[in-house]
Amino acid sequence: MNDVSDFSLMWPSDCPREFKELNGECCNDLSLEYLCSRLSKKEYDRNIILDILKKIPSDARVVKYRVDIFDDILRHPELRKNVAALLEQLEFLKSLHNHARDSEASSVWQIINRLNELDAYIDCITGIKNTLESQDIHSAGLKSLLQRVREIHSESGFPALKEDIKNAAAETSKIKSITLGINLDRTLAPIEVGVVSINNKAYTHAGVLSNFYEFAASKDGLHQGTDGSSMKFRVPQENNTLGVAVIKPTITGALTGLTKVYSSGDGESNPIMNNLNTVITDMLKPVVRKLNDVLAKYVDVSGYSLISLIPELTFYLSWAELTEKLTAAGVPMCKPEILSESRREFYAEGLYNLKLGLKISDGEKIDLVLNNVDFRDERRIYIMTGPNRGGKTTFTQAVGLIFLLAQHGIYVPARRCMISPADNIFTHFPADENRTVDLGRLGEESKRLSEIFAQATDRSLLLFNESLATTNFEEGLYIAKDVVRSLHYLGARTIFNTHMHELAMNLDELNASDGGGNCVASLITGIENGQRSYKVFLAPPCGQSYAKDIARKYGVTYGQIKESIDRRRNG
Repeated sequence: MNDVSDFSLMWPSDCPREFKELNGECCNDLSLEYLCSRLSKKEYDRNIILDILKKIPSDARVVKYRVDIFDDILRHPELRKNVAALLEQLEFLKSLHNHARDSEASSVWQIINRLNELDAYIDCITGIKNTLESQDIHSAGLKSLLQRVREIHSESGFPALKEDIKNAAAETSKIKSITLGINLDRTLAPIEVGVVSINNKAYTHAGVLSNFYEFAASKDGLHQGTDGSSMKFRVPQENNTLGVAVIKPTITGALTGLTKVYSSGDGESNPIMNNLNTVITDMLKPVVRKLNDVLAKYVDVSGYSLISLIPELTFYLSWAELTEKLTAAGVPMCKPEILSESRREFYAEGLYNLKLGLKISDGEKIDLVLNNVDFRDERRIYIMTGPNRGGKTTFTQAVGLIFLLAQHGIYVPARRCMISPADNIFTHFPADENRTVDLGRLGEESKRLSEIFAQATDRSLLLFNESLATTNFEEGLYIAKDVVRSLHYLGARTIFNTHMHELAMNLDELNASDGGGNCVASLITGIENGQRSYKVFLAPPCGQSYAKDIARKYGVTYGQIKESIDRRRNG
């Protein structure tokens, strides 16, 4: 029997399921929990999305597979709508499946539950088949899923099974209520409880009350005789409080203790029902036989492995809805072009930080500045300088988010993007004060740098944000120079944003050293007329020119201050 137990919308069948898990610092520096909070209001869904985001694949074949699936889902709103409805059915199927596995109910309830499960499964398979057949899908992943559900649909005899389930449901639906009889001892404590009859009509509140009123209004309040024999449970004389029971079933169905009230809403096993189930199943032998006959014919039906697709579909649908919201707000999002991992390239045109795009989609008025970044022609390490609050951190994080989204198949925040997948992403942002107590700031930062270089390869992405800025300038610069030389030798794609302009000077000398063909270049964030432009471009570091521009803007150069003092003195 064909099923989808080995099928994934994240992993092609011919590729190993290999990934690297982002460390906690990277998840925090890229604001993954914030992004997940924007993707779903449900904690369960957010946890699913976060778990997937942390596990980053680097095989270009895997990434292309995901990109094409996401493109199909994004291009077809009707497909998303139908798949979202199917997710609800799959969640229902999952709950039924778990209940059937965990339930302690007797056979009649297990059988009915199993038939309900089969019915829901048929609806899911049929629904996803019809949905995929009605759309112009291009991705290998969704085409493969369609082929598999077609095979399941054709090989499982669904039409006949559907009819059998319908007939079985009609048989069991005739049972509407059960009449119980309770025998009392001389102290009016219950000593026996039994099933008197199984009825084809439900008791109503009005009927129950009228019987009680009739009982209360009668001369002595007692009926004469009983309505038939019962199948008995015995209650011990000690511990006999009406309506409470803890039962250890025996061959005779005896009760062995009474200590807790149970209702149909209890999450734990109901002992009274367990014993009643046994009796009722025995009384319903003809019905049970018919239900078992239905199940016996379909014992090989697939084990509902569509359930395994719930996290993957949740991931794709959530990102598709968010992407559509961003584009509707006029924020560019594009399908990334995936290059071979060995090329170690990355080019993005019109790049921006996704978090800024989310603010715009919320209605905030932001002048979104688009930038370009180019890791080609052996230019793989950028030293980025610029003024404080000039956009260095925002840009650095934006690059990391593009890699993360692209490698999970999601459209990226840019007008155009070409990317060779990274085998891992490492970030080195300023540490929380509490983490520097034992080692000190310089020691803690140096330790993290050592850990990064112990794991990173020439196919990694490294993002440094004001690294070594928490110590005195001379110490930080000394270590930073060696770090840049090491990055040049390693050749991993790197953004190293810093206030230490000296790092980006005399790069010709550094590039002439042994670096395996890797090149270090200088990026600067722009400033025009004393205003930060947030534009990023290739240029030598400007050193003190930023400070001079800012000083002129706010009138704090020596000449401006002297002129102001003279005016007041002479005024």
